[in-house]
Amino acid sequence: MAQQISGYKHDAPFDSGFLKVDAIHHIHFEQYGRKDGKPVIFVHGGPGGSTSLKNTIFFNPAIYRVILYDQRGCGQSLPMGELRDNTSAHLISDLEALREHFGIQQWHVFGGSWGSVLSLLYAQTHPEVVLSLKLRGVFFLAPEESNDSDAFFQRTRITHPEAYDELYGHLSPEERKDITGSYLKRITCGDRAVELAAVKAYSNWGGSMTKLIPDPPEREAATTPAEEDALLARTRIDCHYNVHGQWLKELRYLYPEKLERIKHIPCTIVNGRYDVLCPALAAWRLHKALPQSNLFMIPDAGHSAYEPDTLKKLVEVCDELAKMV
Repeated sequence: MAQQISGYKHDAPFDSGFLKVDAIHHIHFEQYGRKDGKPVIFVHGGPGGSTSLKNTIFFNPAIYRVILYDQRGCGQSLPMGELRDNTSAHLISDLEALREHFGIQQWHVFGGSWGSVLSLLYAQTHPEVVLSLKLRGVFFLAPEESNDSDAFFQRTRITHPEAYDELYGHLSPEERKDITGSYLKRITCGDRAVELAAVKAYSNWGGSMTKLIPDPPEREAATTPAEEDALLARTRIDCHYNVHGQWLKELRYLYPEKLERIKHIPCTIVNGRYDVLCPALAAWRLHKALPQSNLFMIPDAGHSAYEPDTLKKLVEVCDELAKMV
């Protein structure tokens, strides 16, 4: 199948459904490409994001068996927006449950943004089943950011002051002492008007800095109750994870003994030079911690996987992997 400028085109999924992972959560999944192809799991960003057909474009359908899934409470997984039993440790467990459900002995792991760290956490927990790591937009790897989401917001003020002021200005002076916690309280208060106003400010902040040159600016346009519900769920989970620092301190994922567990796994890192949300410093630090990794810094890109040169490099990386036995 010929490669398109925008990546590879996939037909409808050959398999889809839900996997019950505990008494509360059912994980939605879809499979694309070749049933007997190289298995790759796509780990989406967020926290709170979801998957769509667009996420398959990196992978040649003549070679890959592509597995998309929505993390707990995300996308089509049920219950939507559920915060109970929803932590990083649960998400690691879900990835392994999916692998076992599909009867895959080993697979490749492709993670972007928040999904890059979740992929690392999974590989550190189950290094024997991960054939390779493909990481895009390395998330929250600077130690000074890992446990202080408000400091993370402050950093974005340097390049996007108007977006930060909208985010910050939506809160009262008292609430501004804890930006993430205050947004979580507003988005879970039960007053739909208050929740929607908060989620609009929060999502506009994130959307404004996804690409180096937004065209058009990426602002949320939830116009139906269903779209509003989806946006509320996504933002609720994002704030829930941020309030807890993604549980990264407890999981100790940057400790030498954890990195030692994955040093044998081929790892490729792709990062936009001007990524505000997942800065180049994070990718560089990970590359130095895993000296056998390959790092590609995209000189004219921000955070999005779909900026032209980032997309081109990600497709190239996956094509190179496709050639390997």
